[in-house]
Amino acid sequence: MPRYRISVEYDGTQFVGWQVQDNGPSIQGALQEALFALTGESVSVNGAGRTDAGVHALAQVAHFDLSREWASDRLRDGLNAHLREHAIAVLMADAVSEDFHARFSAIRRTYLYRIVNRRPKLALEDRRAWRVPVSLDSDTMHVAAQNLVGQHDFTTFRASECQAETPVKTLDFISVSRQADVIEVITYARSFLHNQVRSIVGSLKLVGEGKWRADDLAIALQARDRTACGPVAPAHGLYLARVDYEAGSAE
Repeated sequence: MPRYRISVEYDGTQFVGWQVQDNGPSIQGALQEALFALTGESVSVNGAGRTDAGVHALAQVAHFDLSREWASDRLRDGLNAHLREHAIAVLMADAVSEDFHARFSAIRRTYLYRIVNRRPKLALEDRRAWRVPVSLDSDTMHVAAQNLVGQHDFTTFRASECQAETPVKTLDFISVSRQADVIEVITYARSFLHNQVRSIVGSLKLVGEGKWRADDLAIALQARDRTACGPVAPAHGLYLARVDYEAGSAE
């Protein structure tokens, strides 16, 4: 059966998350419904990352199998036609080898977290960024964040319901930068724990407002204790920005 890879952009505000659940609409469910409407086939859409309720994506990757071949542009445009009632856009669709897997073939996932650091409310970016009204020192946040780079036990920054086999992860990169009122936290790794990025950002906010020193983030990491974490940042500031694969793995 031909296998297809798609790249998907979505606003997670109205969804319970990527994965199909009983308590509301999901991105995965909307894509599977669109595929059925287009092809008449009931297929499972496998995503590279299971984003939570309210989390957005700039380029989520997913794959699925169909019984016959489809032209890439026709598949993309047909899906978008059936997704017109949803804040979901299929950016591209391509045929891939049968051993490609959106989740297990991925070698890097990049997340972006957006903070708007101002007192006035958000008129245009409500539910798409975290408004923090108190002044934040983004330079100090960046310095503190470097304590997290490398392989560590990230229990402190792991949701209590996380189902990962181990809390040990390797964070390849993290940066905190500011442009006017917008602070962006960008981080990438092969994989992340449940709520890891939001937990890190919430703790970095404490550093930025001067409630924690830069070294306090390292101390929290070393504690390997969920209670040592700062408040978890809200979901609506988080974006799955990019998923990378080995060259040729999608061919």
